[in-house]
Amino acid sequence: MPQDQPQHVAIVTGAAGGIGLAVVRRLLRDGGAVMLVGRHLDKLDEAAARLAQDADPARIATIACDVSHEDQVMAAVDATIARFGHWNQVVNNAGLMTFKKLEEQVADDWHSVLGVDLLGAFFFIKQAFLKMEGGGAVVNVSSVHAVETEPLVAPYAAAKAALLSLTRSAALEGKPKGIRVNAVLPGAVDTPMLWDNPNVRNGTEVIDKADVGTPDDIAAAIAFLLGDDARFVCGDAMRVDGGRLARL
Repeated sequence: MPQDQPQHVAIVTGAAGGIGLAVVRRLLRDGGAVMLVGRHLDKLDEAAARLAQDADPARIATIACDVSHEDQVMAAVDATIARFGHWNQVVNNAGLMTFKKLEEQVADDWHSVLGVDLLGAFFFIKQAFLKMEGGGAVVNVSSVHAVETEPLVAPYAAAKAALLSLTRSAALEGKPKGIRVNAVLPGAVDTPMLWDNPNVRNGTEVIDKADVGTPDDIAAAIAFLLGDDARFVCGDAMRVDGGRLARL
């Protein structure tokens, strides 16, 4: 590897804010290079400009990508490799959560959520298996909703549960390629996605402030799973929820 290329090059989806942006900030702090991926290039560029105040701009890039479209995922991967010379980390963080009674849902409600929350991860894992020369690491951002959930979010909970199964399958098939695949299950995290949740706003889901973590808490767990200290961790689903699910 040329001396001017960073050892670790990551793609982070849903990178314009919340958990995704915290992950990008952590990976840059650790010396890596990152391609920020999201639907809205203007928001990504704004985030990149803020990040460049504390990190080398040469290690930051952005690209608009709807992760539910495989051709756009392929383009994002190719752009990353063209920019940084190689690619060996991906964080599948992009997520879509909708709120609707089951009897009111139609196929498109499921297709939209599954396309982002499940297929988007699959598309990037597929590209990792094809283009991560020399191995690498994948972290899928699932949710405690994969284990316990609430009314009105069936497509999201189902997608996040399926993402854990995909993580196990990908870990098995990735291991011979030198690619580790793991998942994290965030609990309540201090982001707009939590506080804009109508179940939280109307009191259906009660949030104890002691159970609310920060995006940086999740980013720390993801950085560990991506890094060399987790070289023997593969196929794991790490709960990062402050013990929320441990309470009876």
